[in-house]
Amino acid sequence: MRRIYFLVPDINVTKKIVDELLLTRVEEKHIHVIAKRGTPLENLPEANLLQKSDFIPAVEQGIALGGATGLLAGLVAIALPPASTVIAGGVLLATGLSGAGLGAWLGGMVGMSIGNRRIKEFENAIEAGEFLVLADVSPERVNEIETLIKQHIPQVEVEQTEPRVPAFP
Repeated sequence: MRRIYFLVPDINVTKKIVDELLLTRVEEKHIHVIAKRGTPLENLPEANLLQKSDFIPAVEQGIALGGATGLLAGLVAIALPPASTVIAGGVLLATGLSGAGLGAWLGGMVGMSIGNRRIKEFENAIEAGEFLVLADVSPERVNEIETLIKQHIPQVEVEQTEPRVPAFP
């Protein structure tokens, strides 16, 4: 899946675009709208915390860094005292998994507390009253969806930036 970002000038055009996306069989769970705080979205699909924060990239980074740190700690632990190879393998596995788990948890906590880095560049437009629409579509449908959006807003610049979107959010 690819996540497409585009700005829409007002709520009426946003509704038309969301309706068109739904008619072209983009599921509602793959459409997310972000507006200025306090703006009523009526029945538009609002972006949740996973789209508004850096939770998922932070968890991925936390797993990688925590797992690597855990493995290094395990290597240090088995290098110092004399240990058998069976115990050494268990120590490496335990410290690697523990480090990855701790890294994922800490990364997730940090990611939830900071805003999505990708959305930050749209903050001024959102505060000015525009709507940011995020649509998750398959790579082969990106051009079709881009054409559909340009029918409603010819001057829009569709930005397809995230090459993969996790399946679960």
